[in-house]
Amino acid sequence: MQESITKIIATIGPVSNGKEMISRMAEHHMDMARLNFSWGTHDWHKDIIKNIREVAEENKKEIPIIQDLSGPRVQDGSNHYFGGKEGEEVITEKDISDLSFGIEQKVEYIALSFVGQASDVIKLKNLIKEKGGNQKVISKIERRMAYENLDEIIKETDAVMVARGDLGNEFPLEEIPFIQHHIIQECKKAGKMVIVATQMLLSMVDNPNPTRAEVSDVAYAILDGANGVMLSEESAKGNYPVEAVGMMEKISLEAEKHRDTIKIG
Repeated sequence: MQESITKIIATIGPVSNGKEMISRMAEHHMDMARLNFSWGTHDWHKDIIKNIREVAEENKKEIPIIQDLSGPRVQDGSNHYFGGKEGEEVITEKDISDLSFGIEQKVEYIALSFVGQASDVIKLKNLIKEKGGNQKVISKIERRMAYENLDEIIKETDAVMVARGDLGNEFPLEEIPFIQHHIIQECKKAGKMVIVATQMLLSMVDNPNPTRAEVSDVAYAILDGANGVMLSEESAKGNYPVEAVGMMEKISLEAEKHRDTIKIG
């Protein structure tokens, strides 16, 4: 099967942390693996990183790892939200400890949650440098403040993630598609990688096939210019992680055929 240009990012969790499952997802073109540091111990993540590295070596391919820092997050049942105050540091003591671990494990990317302004990105880059790392930074746009400071954040970051779940807590839902479009366009102008995330194939947590609306959502994110599309619950704790990665690949390949004929941006 032809390989897609769009990066497919799968979050590794309880249903997908074993080597066999990671290998099956890699065969279905999982290009990058995300580890969510809101959950799990360092030992647990260390075992997953070992499995990813072994699978990558056995398949003679690179699978970059994204360490997603939790930030000042508050969990409320199945939902979570920004737990800090405006103007407060978004890099917590837990994040600093997790960052040291990530650098020690030589992950390739650090995703910064609840970015508010460019200074948050600069602080993280300085911490990475101080700890002897060279990881690239992905700024997660999930707060109104971040969207208002988008230009300065894009300038300082290496990549951007459109974190639609938390954006949906900060903006009316009907505005999210247009906010997503604007973020993608600004990243394209700046030549920065942009990933679209959250609820892309959410029904595949429980079902082997996605809804028609989900397929359109992924396809149009790619047509719009997203460089990466990400699975969260679908691959971390869903019943069909391999099928979800495979479906993401099929949609990516089809959408890429139409990139030159359907212009959105």
